[in-house]
Amino acid sequence: MILADLTPEAYCEASAYLAGMDPDWARHIAAVGPCLHQATPGREPYEALVRAIAYQQLHARAAEAILGRLLALFPECSFPAPQQLLGVPPETMRACGFSASKLATVQGIAQATLDGKVPCRNEALAMSDESLIERLVALRGVGRWTVEMLLIYSLERSDILPVDDFGVREGYRRLKGMDKAPTPAKMRAIGGAWSPYRTIAAWYLWRA
Repeated sequence: MILADLTPEAYCEASAYLAGMDPDWARHIAAVGPCLHQATPGREPYEALVRAIAYQQLHARAAEAILGRLLALFPECSFPAPQQLLGVPPETMRACGFSASKLATVQGIAQATLDGKVPCRNEALAMSDESLIERLVALRGVGRWTVEMLLIYSLERSDILPVDDFGVREGYRRLKGMDKAPTPAKMRAIGGAWSPYRTIAAWYLWRA
């Protein structure tokens, strides 16, 4: 099992490490304050992936509304099982707010879970970051960013930098007063220096 140290003490250590990078990081961290990153441990990868798909390319409020309508279809449980999700008529899913593309993706995730392609939480906990990413991006509509959200929030990994995330790259642009945000490849190269605290670095960049 791959465990991450996400205690308040570890957050303080990570913040101090990042603040020591340069004056820009030091000023930003001083302005934002202590890291308050909160994971959502306990969720199965299947649920985490479906939730992440709902959030793709949408404002958080819009995504929460879509998920709220979906969950309202299953008042007897906290989240529908794969079999239940596959049993929802497409028109009902569309009425919840899922686009045709997202509908196909979440149905594919549900079926892949039943087929054993999406690991259970215990199996996922034992997998390395890259192994899990490689396994899950093979699913239709599931990109690296989606799996990274699973790693950050559900599996509590502390060294993930989602370089495809607009907020991360735009946050760095603002942090450094750049005219243009770095490309994902450039962001990955820059972020290498923040290891093993890249999740915490992403949290601070999202607040820039």
